[in-house]
Amino acid sequence: MKILVCISHVPDTTSKINFTDNDTKFDTNGVQFVINPNDEFGLTRAMWFKEKQGATVDIINVGGPETEPTLRKALAIGADSAIRINTEALDGFQVAKELSAVAKEGNYDLIIAGRESIDYNGGMVPGMLANLIGASFVNTCISLDIDGETATAIREIDGGKETVSAKLPLVIGGQKGLVEESDLRIPNMRGIMMARKKPLEVKEPQGAETETKAVSFEKPAPKGEVKLVSPDNLDELINLLHNEAKAI
Repeated sequence: MKILVCISHVPDTTSKINFTDNDTKFDTNGVQFVINPNDEFGLTRAMWFKEKQGATVDIINVGGPETEPTLRKALAIGADSAIRINTEALDGFQVAKELSAVAKEGNYDLIIAGRESIDYNGGMVPGMLANLIGASFVNTCISLDIDGETATAIREIDGGKETVSAKLPLVIGGQKGLVEESDLRIPNMRGIMMARKKPLEVKEPQGAETETKAVSFEKPAPKGEVKLVSPDNLDELINLLHNEAKAI
């Protein structure tokens, strides 16, 4: 079984976010980048298929040279090889189009992507990728087993879970639950050393056009000051909730 895992290069959630050029571009200065958490759950599940079922695992990213440390980390976790499509990720359709060319060429049985990335939270790429290559698609996937040419997946739905069966090739949008946080792997020194020798192929882009463009970014409004009300002063509390907070 051949598996391709899509890896997004995203800011760590603890990073301080700023914008430049009149709030039209993300400021990367001083920002630490990591593997997108939803992608890391998927990568960890791919490692299980590699160890239990003898699968080969490739990873792929759309981005410039600055994303290679993130790919090397994924290789240190256990992926066999990496592919970097040498263009900036600009929108969901462009990324899916670039990924689809490699997916078709590689004839993969299973493509694992995160449900969404934590930078733009678009949630579009896995579904568009599946459509572009004519594969089955399961989103919000929290469990996945493969038996021959058949996949059994559990996906999260409003108010519950749904179990579905699909034929390979399959694209999934994975998330927490596909594996648990305790199952995530921290690269050890041996893995880091081996990752340096694993192939990282750079492919030139297909030139896919974008369908959307970010016009500007805006930070959330700062939190207002807190007012403390004595538990003995219920009239004042009711007044504040009604006239200021508009909660009652």
